[in-house]
Amino acid sequence: MDEHRVPVAAGAAEVWRALTEVVGRKRGGRSEAYARLVRAEPAAASGPALVEGSTLPGMRVVESAPGRRAVLAGRHFLSRYTLLFELVPRPDGSGTVLVAGTYAVSPGPLGFAYRQLVIGSGAHGKLVRRLLAEVRDRAERGQA
Repeated sequence: MDEHRVPVAAGAAEVWRALTEVVGRKRGGRSEAYARLVRAEPAAASGPALVEGSTLPGMRVVESAPGRRAVLAGRHFLSRYTLLFELVPRPDGSGTVLVAGTYAVSPGPLGFAYRQLVIGSGAHGKLVRRLLAEVRDRAERGQA
């Protein structure tokens, strides 16, 4: 569906720490309210962020390789989706590239309308880019 990349002037361990902190803050409040509204599974957060088996509202961590990769999956009545985070060393050794890829299936007419609203409007891309920028900024501040 979409993929976003951001170069980070920090090593993978620092980027992972920042990613865990940022994702961990998405665990309640509006996220859980939205998850309940769309009947997401799982609906609530449990366990530590980005640890295999833990949950966030609407997503379960199905794979976690600290410093390298995290895969989250979920579903609700309009869509089934996977969010992949990968940390890739920059070829010149100057840090890490943080990649976020989203893959989703939204079947039927309601799914099509949902996809247009979320993806077609640009809202999803904006939210993902904001999340990646926040992770980058935290990781780079951690290097100072």
